[in-house]
Formats: sequence, structure tokens, C-alpha cells
Amino acid sequence: MRAYFEHNLSRREFLQRSLIAGGVLFTGFDRLPLPAIAAAPADDPFRGGRMLGLAAFTGEAPVPMGAAFGKELDGRLYTDLSQLTPESRVTPAEKFYIRTRASELLPNAQSWMVRLGGLVARPGEIPAAELRREARPMGLRLMECAGNVHAVHFGLMSAGKWAGVPVAEILARARAKPQATRVLVSGFDRYATPSVSSVPGASWVFTLNELESAGAFLATELDGAPLARDHGAPLRLVAPGWYGCACIKWVNEITLVDDSRGATSQMREYASRTMQDGVPQMAKDYKPAVVDQAAMPIRVEKWLVSGKIKYRVVGILWGGNRPVKKLEIRFNPEEDYVPVDWFHQPANDPWSLWAHPWTPRQPGEYLIRLRVAEPRVVARRLDAGFYVRAVEIGEV
Repeated sequence: MRAYFEHNLSRREFLQRSLIAGGVLFTGFDRLPLPAIAAAPADDPFRGGRMLGLAAFTGEAPVPMGAAFGKELDGRLYTDLSQLTPESRVTPAEKFYIRTRASELLPNAQSWMVRLGGLVARPGEIPAAELRREARPMGLRLMECAGNVHAVHFGLMSAGKWAGVPVAEILARARAKPQATRVLVSGFDRYATPSVSSVPGASWVFTLNELESAGAFLATELDGAPLARDHGAPLRLVAPGWYGCACIKWVNEITLVDDSRGATSQMREYASRTMQDGVPQMAKDYKPAVVDQAAMPIRVEKWLVSGKIKYRVVGILWGGNRPVKKLEIRFNPEEDYVPVDWFHQPANDPWSLWAHPWTPRQPGEYLIRLRVAEPRVVARRLDAGFYVRAVEIGEV
């Protein structure tokens, strides 16, 4: 995937790989409110104008958006990010992305237990019903699948309001032994139907410090309602700032281990997507599967202002461990990067919206790419061009 988005990738090469042709959509987007990215300038170039529609991104598959399809390991739901506004930053639970749907063999949630074991002084089981009673709000948190790609409109990403119980409190009940250095979180992973795209194995190994510093919790609710089966009911691990592959669904076992623990099949499957060095066999050799700073456009609006066509690019900014102050945008490799006009990132989790007015020089194909102009900010996927999107402009 990294090689696919090289710095010298031409727009022609990119579009030759396209799955569909672009156009302009007219589907009621003129009713979307203006994004209040930051204080709007007094000379807002879109003031008094009328939005005509959206210029379609190209090279992205015609997959269904906002509705679940498929089953078990091959089940998916892609979130439609193009609809995001400052007033709708929370993804409704029924539209929150799904990378794997519930197994047809999933046991009844009413009798669900979480086993605590391994290098602990007090092994035992905790009923899921007990954790549901102890659950409390855990905030608005973003989650992104490590396999999120442009072909599916980057729809494997959502932000929801969670409730649950901190993992640190659960571990305190078990009383870790001195030699315990890591935590293996496992979930139910048996399926009735073989998968054509994934490997069973819902488990991940963290250090004790990684879970604590991330504020990891076992989620029982999403957006004010009990978790749905497809979202991991009755219990799902949420590790804020980590990719969704580490946020194990259907958690049924938490095991304290030491540094001799091998990597799980899930860790090995996602090694390249979580930017590991090869595919390490030992859990201790894995770097945290954290989401770096990233940014991308989510829609390109076409406007009519004072009889002239204008465009506005609206996007999101997320990830990383500290807000950035210098975000830049470029339209095609031969053009220079320029500062994004309207953006403000108050926090890294969940996402922030940004907007940039754009006057294309001529009709044609454009690659929209962003970068953070701060050398100390880690943005590996962004720097590799992972979030580049192509758009076809038919009228200027």
C-alpha cells in the first residue's frame, strides 16, 4: 500500500487504477450547513453563495455506505464521512463502521463471563451484567480500522460516545503478580462460515502501561444504548488512540502474561498495517498500534457565488498525540503546498473539521494531498500519501 502512494505518483497513474469514473452529484448537499471550522473570516468567499453539489472522488469503489452487508468475518459497514459537519461529529451507532460482524455461533450475552487469569493472585470470572451496572461515560472516541483505504471511501472510521469500565480497575481485582508485564485481551472468535478475507483470532497483547496510558476500557454502550452484537456486545475493548484491530470485540478473557508471550494471529495479520518492522513473532517486539496524525478531504463542494463557480474542500484531521498548528494542502504533485485556510485542532481524539477555498486552474483531474508542516509530528501514513484522494473537476 505504501508503494501505491509514492511521492512521484502522477495523477494519470493514480486514475488508471480507478474503479469508477467521477462526476458531480446533486443529492441535497446544498442543505448542509457551512462548516464552523474556526472563526469565519469577514471576507468569507462563499458568503451569499449557493452550493450546487459535490465533485465526486474518483478511484473509489461503488460500495454501499451506511448499511451493513455480508456476514461474520466478511461482514462490513462503511461510514459515510462526506456527511460530517461540526453539528454531527458523532456517528450514530447504527452507522458506526463494522470490520467484522458477529459470529452466528456467538453465545447468549445474558450468561457472558470475562475470565481473569494468568499471572494473577486472584483468578476468577466477572459477569458482563456486573460490568454493565458499573459502566460510566468514557467520552467521545474515534476508532479507525488499520485496513481503512481509499477504495472504500475511507469508511472504516467513526466516532462515538462510549460507556464502560476502565481496564485498570478490572485488572486491580485480579492482583497481578510481580512477573506480569503484559496483558492478553481475547474475544470470542469461532465462526460458522470460512472467511475469504480474514483470519480468525480476536486477541491482542498490550503492556500494562499501554493500557493505562491509553485509558483503555471495556465498553458496554455506544451512543447511549447497549452495544449491538456487530459492535462487540456484550463487551468490547476500546483503547483510545489505537487502531480498531487492537480494540477486541466480544471480550471473554483477560490474561496476565510476561515478556515470553508470542504475538497473536491478529497481531501478525495486521503487522504491516500497524507499521511494524516485518512480522515479529514475539509480542514484546511489537510497537504500539497507535494512530498517527492524519488528515484528508471528505468532500469537495461546488458553489455558485456572484455568478462564478468556486470550490471548497472540507476535510477532517485526527490522530497523533498533540494538536497541530500547521496543516498544508496541495492539488497535484506539480503544485506547491499552501496553508489550509480554516482549521483548528483542539484535540487529537476525535476528529476536527477543516475547510479550504479552491479555484482550480482548469478542468481536469486533481490529486488532493495534505501534510503537517511540523517536523516533530509523527504522520507516517499521511507522509506516505496514504490519504491522497482524486477528484474530477468538470467546470471552472
